[in-house]
Amino acid sequence: ELMEHNSHSNPMLRVMSLRDFRLLFAGSTTSLLGDQFALIATPWLVLQLTGDPLALGIVLALEGLPRAIFMLVGGAVTDRLSPRLVMLTSDVVRLVLTGVMALAVFSGGVETWMVYAFSLGFGLVAGFAVPAQNSIVPMLVREEDLQGGNAAIMGVTQLAGFVGPTLAGIVIGAYSESWFGIGLAFAIDATTFLISAACLWLMRGGGRKVSSAAGAGGGLWRDVADGIRYLWADGILRLMFLILAAINFLLVGPLLVGIPVLADQRLPEGAFAFGLLMSAFAAGNLVGYLLAGSLPRPGGALMKAILLALLAAFGVVIGSLGYIPSTWVDFGLLAVLGLGNGYLAIILFTWFQTRTPKDMLGRMMSILVFASAGLVPVSQAISGAVSKWDLDLMFVLAGGLALLVTLWAALQPELQAFSDSLAGTSRETGSALPEQRNA
Repeated sequence: ELMEHNSHSNPMLRVMSLRDFRLLFAGSTTSLLGDQFALIATPWLVLQLTGDPLALGIVLALEGLPRAIFMLVGGAVTDRLSPRLVMLTSDVVRLVLTGVMALAVFSGGVETWMVYAFSLGFGLVAGFAVPAQNSIVPMLVREEDLQGGNAAIMGVTQLAGFVGPTLAGIVIGAYSESWFGIGLAFAIDATTFLISAACLWLMRGGGRKVSSAAGAGGGLWRDVADGIRYLWADGILRLMFLILAAINFLLVGPLLVGIPVLADQRLPEGAFAFGLLMSAFAAGNLVGYLLAGSLPRPGGALMKAILLALLAAFGVVIGSLGYIPSTWVDFGLLAVLGLGNGYLAIILFTWFQTRTPKDMLGRMMSILVFASAGLVPVSQAISGAVSKWDLDLMFVLAGGLALLVTLWAALQPELQAFSDSLAGTSRETGSALPEQRNA
């Protein structure tokens, strides 16, 4: 298998030649697609049961809050056990949860409290599953192929977000006279968790942590604190973490809040324009993932120039959206913005993985995801308040602050060290090749 692995020039093709990665990819693809069915079925079921938007808000909060709160603990547990074991356990628990929901809907005995319990359980489990999912790829592929592996997994995540909701809507809509379609959607999600668990069970890699450092010095919260201290003590890690958090904060809220308001108030196509613009950004992200996974990783002065140019472009595009009344011009801008966002996300995500010792991967990935997930509601709330007052001001403020972040980043001496680290090898503790358990 190693000979086959080395025969491909494209990193994404090389990782696909690995048996364990193919199993991970197949299981993740199936499970991600199934998740979209539950994502549509759950709020639809709540509205059919209650007709109350407040109940829907409670369901979303019951799933979102524990996922964010337990993510740091989930990262520490992943480091103590292994990504594959945590993912396998999470899949089995979610198989049971979705299976029970499907049976409850099919039997006609489903009640609102059951949906609340399902959402709470799903959110708790996701707090453990997400850090494990973000930590397993470095355990399966060589470091030089890690960017391609991340691009494949993140690309299929984006693709599932395209295809899944439409398929779920067709399934549920086909039985609009009854709740059978809702039950079927939960049953499909349960089946995908079964397939994903089977794929993880068949894997040979990613099944144990690389060192016994995690858990050696105290409880879970000590492990979490160690991960945070490690990130903050490393000047380059800290800089890139702050850049990533700031750009996430300045992009996500204005896009999720500002685009629908812009489409409704100023673009002649209305709701169609809203869908078109969000699709442009999502499609751009997917192309960015694929480019980052297929092209050589830049380093040195070139990477520094690319990073600063993309950060500046984010600011310019966001800042100008309020002043462009053309749907198709906005479409092109958001597609380019998405492409840059996707490309940069893969580069930075992979760099964080190679920079981090493997026995801390779970915690580092959980900190990154926690920062992004935790900032989104705050960013949305601020964007909503400012856009209600003045939509143009909201876009200009977000874009201007993104340009200030770009200027601040350009002045940091650690930025050159980051660029140089991409051209060379990562630190010894984080660059060891995974054991060859896949051959």
